[in-house]
Amino acid sequence: MDEALTIVRRGAERVVLVSDDEVESAMRALFADTHNTAEGGGAAALAALIQEKEKMRGRKVAVVISGGNVDSSVFAAVLKGSPKP
Repeated sequence: MDEALTIVRRGAERVVLVSDDEVESAMRALFADTHNTAEGGGAAALAALIQEKEKMRGRKVAVVISGGNVDSSVFAAVLKGSPKP
């Protein structure tokens, strides 16, 4: 992980830490607002943007959403806000 962060920090302005709850919330928002599916790793960038929305207000931003191969029972639990199976 240290090596990956070293590489990212060469070109990244900052790194944002998000919780599992924030990622699940981003997964729900993405599905509700755009009808797209993303696994947790794919929704993490959106979770970070939501966390930092005040810092980003008025700026043009983009996030990459990827990884739609989330298990259907896990995704259903996330959408319901239930514990994962």
